[in-house]
Amino acid sequence: MSQQQKSYVLPIAMMFALFFMIAFVTGLPGPFGVIVQNQFGATNFEATLGYFANFIAYAFMGMPAGILLQRIGYKKTALAAIVVGFTGVGIQFISGAAGIFAIYIAGAFISGFSMCMLNTVVNPMLNTLGGGGKKGNQLIQTGGSLNSIAATFVPVLVGYLMGANVAERTIDKGNPALFIAMGIFALAFFVLFLMDIPEPRLEKAKTVKYEHSPLAFRHFILGAVCIFVYVGVEVGIPHIANLFMTSQVEKGGLAIDPAVAGSVVGTYWLLMLIGRICGASLGAVFSSKIMLAFTSTLGLLFILLAIFLPVFIHVSMPVFKSDISFGLESVPISVMFIALCGICTSIMWGGIFNLAVEGLGKYTEAGSGIFMVMVCGGGILPLLQGKIADMFSFMNSYWVIVAALAYMLYYALIGSKNVNTNIPVE
Repeated sequence: MSQQQKSYVLPIAMMFALFFMIAFVTGLPGPFGVIVQNQFGATNFEATLGYFANFIAYAFMGMPAGILLQRIGYKKTALAAIVVGFTGVGIQFISGAAGIFAIYIAGAFISGFSMCMLNTVVNPMLNTLGGGGKKGNQLIQTGGSLNSIAATFVPVLVGYLMGANVAERTIDKGNPALFIAMGIFALAFFVLFLMDIPEPRLEKAKTVKYEHSPLAFRHFILGAVCIFVYVGVEVGIPHIANLFMTSQVEKGGLAIDPAVAGSVVGTYWLLMLIGRICGASLGAVFSSKIMLAFTSTLGLLFILLAIFLPVFIHVSMPVFKSDISFGLESVPISVMFIALCGICTSIMWGGIFNLAVEGLGKYTEAGSGIFMVMVCGGGILPLLQGKIADMFSFMNSYWVIVAALAYMLYYALIGSKNVNTNIPVE
C-alpha cells in the first residue's frame, strides 16, 4: 500500500501545481487590466473585459465539464483542460505581439474554459489520489492554500514586471508571467500523460428520474444567486482597486507605482489565505449562517468607510516596491479598507455553499453543477463596476459591492432558511 501511495507523489504534485495555476491564470486579468489600459487605450469597462471573458466561460462550460468528467474520466479531462489552458495563455501572449485587444479577450475566454474544467477535476482527483478520508481532505486543503498563495503572488509579480514607466506598460512586459503559466501547464501535461491515475468508479446513468431538482428549493435558488454575487465581490474588490491606484484620475495626477499597487492587491489575497486558515478552525465553533452574516456585515463596514473617507487621507502599508525592496508606502486610507475585505471574502464561498445545499439530499450533486455555472458572476459584476467607474468614479463603483454584500447578509439571516421541507430528498 505504501508503495502505491508513493507512486502517486508526482501526480499529486501536479495537481497542486494545477491548483496554483487556477488562481494564477484567473488572477492575470487584474494586473493585465492596467496593461491594456495603456497599450490599447482601454476604458475601465474595457479593462475589466478580461475578467468578464474568463468568468463568463463558466456559464458555458460548467455543466459540460461535469458531463465530460463522467464520459472520459479524470485523467483525460485534466489533460484536455491543460491543453485548453496552455492555448488560452498562449493566445494572450500573441495578443501582445500583434497589438490587438480582441485577441487578448479571446485568450482570456479560452483560459476561462480551462479553469472551469480544472476546477471540476482537481478536487475529486486529489481526494482519489489521497485514498479518500482524512488524507484526501488534507490534500484538498493543501491545494486550496496553494490557490490562495498564487492569487497573492500574481498581482505582485505582474506589477513588478510593469515597472514605473507608464509608456512601457505593454503585454510584452508581462510575458514572463505568461511563460511561467505555459511552462507549468506543459510540465503537468507531460507528467500526467505518463502516469497511471486511478479513476474512481463512476456510476452508470440511472434510468430513474428524480421528481424534483435543486431549483425546487427556494433557499437553493437564493443561494445560487448569492454565489453569483459573491464571486463578483471577490474579484471586483481588488480589480477596481488596482485600476484606481494606478490611475492618475481622482488622485491629482499622483498614480501609485504598479509594483506597490500589486502588493496592496496581493495583501487582499493574502488576507483571504489567512481567513481561510482561521475559518477552518472557527467552522467547528460557529455555524455557516453566523460566519456569513458576520463577514458580510464587516465587509459592508469596510466598503462604506472606503467610499466615504476622503482619498487624500493616507496611511502606510507594508509593500514590495519596483526595486524589489520591502517597506512602508503611503496609500489612500480607502485602499487599506478595501484590502482588509480579503479577510471577509475568505470564508464566504464555503458558508454560502453549505447553507444552499442544506437539506437537498439526493439533489446535492446537481446543485453543485449549477453552482459552477454561477461562478460567471466573477465576470459580470466587475464589468458593471468598471462601467460605473467610467461614468462616475472608482469609489462610486463600490456601491455595486455594497448591494452585493447586503444581499449576502439577507441570505445569511433570512434567505437561507429551507421552506421546502415537504419535498422528499432521500
